[in-house]
Amino acid sequence: MQNNERDTDKEIRSLLSVINILLLVIGVLVVAVIAMPFIVYKSNQAEKAGQQIPAGSDLKKDTTTYWAAPDINSITDIKLKKQVEYGKELVAHTSKYLGPNGSVLKMSNGMNCQNCHLQAGTVVYGNNYGSVASLYPKFRARSGAVETIYKRVNDCFERSLNGKELDTTGNEMKAIKAYIDFVGSNVPKGKKAAGSGFKDLAYLDRAADPGKGQLVFTAKCQSCHQPNGGGVLNIDKTEFTYPPLWGNSSFNDGAGLYRISNFAKYVKYNMPQGTIHTSPQLSDEEAWDVAAFVLSQQRPHIDVPKDWPDRSMKPIDHPFGPYADAFSEKQHKYGPFKPLLEEQKKKAATTK
Repeated sequence: MQNNERDTDKEIRSLLSVINILLLVIGVLVVAVIAMPFIVYKSNQAEKAGQQIPAGSDLKKDTTTYWAAPDINSITDIKLKKQVEYGKELVAHTSKYLGPNGSVLKMSNGMNCQNCHLQAGTVVYGNNYGSVASLYPKFRARSGAVETIYKRVNDCFERSLNGKELDTTGNEMKAIKAYIDFVGSNVPKGKKAAGSGFKDLAYLDRAADPGKGQLVFTAKCQSCHQPNGGGVLNIDKTEFTYPPLWGNSSFNDGAGLYRISNFAKYVKYNMPQGTIHTSPQLSDEEAWDVAAFVLSQQRPHIDVPKDWPDRSMKPIDHPFGPYADAFSEKQHKYGPFKPLLEEQKKKAATTK
């Protein structure tokens, strides 16, 4: 009888031991399941910030000191400061003053300069103004002439803002130029600011595909720019909260962003909203394809027959002929661009 009791007691202790082990394992699994999303989130955040580089990776830390705009509050001349502040306001809210319902003039399409030159032209690789004052006046192949800042600004008004020239002697042009001069005042004359213009983007081995680009646009762009690409006006209809990417209120086909390489670089390193150049959200293919889709849509036309007087200096992705080569307009617009680039290099080599 005592032996049976001892055996039963032993079995109970053994069973309790197994149960305790199982409960411990279940507890560990529950904690792991709860903690996993937080671990993944923190890992992703660190990777995005460039804080973690996988072992054996060939990624190199970017040690470039990028240009940053000076602080307007550093201006001690009260009159100049006021003019520069007005210039910044005109760049940031162009339409409020010069758009279809502008309080000063009605002369542009409703877009703002900073729709293309992000944060009033101060974002690294966001088409900023860092090098404008240091490099202008300069020769531009598009016009075949030396251009001033005034000419460059008015090009934007006529093309990107699909409007009219601004009076170069008026307060608005003077203010815009004063702002551009101030923004680039920390860049030595003749030098290019680090992070100005667009960040390089590799050419695809194929043509950019508008069909694939539409899928990208639907998934990642239309929530702001709307399914019809028409953007979103603010409540009082003085400017766009999100700019139109095509249609009557968008930039015309003479604008710099109508070149697919410019548009692809711009969206790769700046879009969707909140993207920075060190952590793009679009793949190279997505950037090229969504650029192709946007640029395949209808938009205003501008007649500029004097552009690119020297055909040999036309960029390979300029979408309108005539060209110095035998490739089609379609290939010049969408690619593939590597054959065009090779042809351009061969011609350049034979002329040396």
